[in-house]
Amino acid sequence: MRLKDKKIGFALTGSHCTIEKVIKEIERLIHEEGAEVYPIISHAVDSMDTRFGTAAHWKEALEKTTQNKVITTIVGAEPIGPKNLLDVLVIAPCTGNTMAKLAHGITDSTVLMAAKATLRNQNPVVVAISTNDGLGFAACNLGILLNSKNIYFVPFGQDNPAGKSNSLVAHMSKIADTVVGSLQGKQIQPVLVQYEEACC
Repeated sequence: MRLKDKKIGFALTGSHCTIEKVIKEIERLIHEEGAEVYPIISHAVDSMDTRFGTAAHWKEALEKTTQNKVITTIVGAEPIGPKNLLDVLVIAPCTGNTMAKLAHGITDSTVLMAAKATLRNQNPVVVAISTNDGLGFAACNLGILLNSKNIYFVPFGQDNPAGKSNSLVAHMSKIADTVVGSLQGKQIQPVLVQYEEACC
């Protein structure tokens, strides 16, 4: 168990089609890697019912999986910094909107407060992107974060080059490996990989 006794914040943002896949990775972090996981969700995940599931369903699933209460507010996420509650924060799925705000230091959501609080303590933030605009307007923000201290990326690729040429999605199955690398100060390679399964 590579992450035994490590405290991992796991923040989900509104790429709803990816949430089910991400919850399976949370289960792996807990049961296969030995981590303690604290779930954090954006306003979109906290409030929106979509064709992929209701907000209540996802919150219940997260709390059942992690045995920890979901953090849903900026006030709830703020103590992560001064109390140094996390060894690492994972943002998965990370939307283009969240990526843009993170790149520009905007802290107007629960997830972004958790990221700010984690970085304040010089602890790593692992980003698993899922955005239809990764090679469009969001590409500049991706570039900023790829060159930012203590930010690590789960390997990603184009999930549908023919139909959505700007879309990028992380290989969520690589989250655990990326977390282990981040705690050693290393970005796992390669970062750019072929993605064979279409997402949203």
